[in-house]
Amino acid sequence: MINSAQFIRASSNKSFITNAIAFLLIGLSYCFINTPYERVLSNIGYFALSCALTNWIAIVMLFEKVPFLYGSGIIPARFEEFKIGIKNLVMQEFFTQDNIEKVTSAHFDKEKWQEIAGIVDYDKIYDALVDGILESKVGKLITMMGGQNAIEPLREPVQKKLAQAFEEILADENLQVKLKQKLGFSEGNDFLIKIERIVDNRLEKLTPNKVKEIIQKMIREHLGWLVVWGGVFGGLIGLATSFV
Repeated sequence: MINSAQFIRASSNKSFITNAIAFLLIGLSYCFINTPYERVLSNIGYFALSCALTNWIAIVMLFEKVPFLYGSGIIPARFEEFKIGIKNLVMQEFFTQDNIEKVTSAHFDKEKWQEIAGIVDYDKIYDALVDGILESKVGKLITMMGGQNAIEPLREPVQKKLAQAFEEILADENLQVKLKQKLGFSEGNDFLIKIERIVDNRLEKLTPNKVKEIIQKMIREHLGWLVVWGGVFGGLIGLATSFV
């Protein structure tokens, strides 16, 4: 389990290197005073630093409430909406009528549990998550950082994390036993109603920090690249302005 400080440290390694390079370029510009290189190095450094810092602050604002910055801490603040989204995804993508029929028509052995995780449409789940983020207040920040294309590289790693999480959940023998006892291999709407009750009970135990930790675990390794690319594109813009 990670906390906010651990998350920020994990995503700060790439941020530190990017900002250090930007500072180095700014420092080098003073070694070429009154030369054409001064303006080029200075522009690249300042533009790269500003873009990298902006993206880093935006990342922090996703998870932490920053005083005087409206819209910060959006994930813990909107955790009720995330809980509803999680429930809808589970019920509409995981426990569909077709999946229920496949499961209830066979024994609940280990292979069957793994098969269930394998037939989930993770592309649709990812698209739903992205749509939800872009439609929220966070969407403006994502748009500033490149929009949906900027986070498209997250698709594959997030899908792998989701698949791994489903497999780990379904591999829990205690959960399997409880499901067998409570569901009694019932079919149709009764089965779905009981599943929905279990999901509701589990979601009731979620807290804003827990929701935040779940999302952090999914994307913490990749958000640092937003800072890196922010610095790169900022540096390129700075380079271009040097010749204007």
